[in-house]
Amino acid sequence: MIDHNKIIVGEPDEPGAAFEGIRMQLDAFDPFHLQVEEVVREGDKAVARLTMSGTHSGTHPRMPVPTHKSFRNEAIFLFTLREGKIAEVRAVSDRLGLFLQLGWDWPESD
Repeated sequence: MIDHNKIIVGEPDEPGAAFEGIRMQLDAFDPFHLQVEEVVREGDKAVARLTMSGTHSGTHPRMPVPTHKSFRNEAIFLFTLREGKIAEVRAVSDRLGLFLQLGWDWPESD
């Protein structure tokens, strides 16, 4: 599967890297909830709109000290399917809203 997104800035671009990024997210946010709001499929494409919520209660590469603040935001995932499996994924989420809700500083541009 090709993942066109970086869950964590600096995440390696290699097979299985997304799993480590997801593990880091789950370690940082407990409780964490993900609700699938809707899924639309046409041909080899599928789109899912999700609502995510949680509390920053653990270590995160972007903010290592837990704020214990909660968040709720939306994300949209676009999947390319091949032979019944996800071959590619692209996603977009409300990261600015996430940072504002958690009290994190917006990253400096490189």
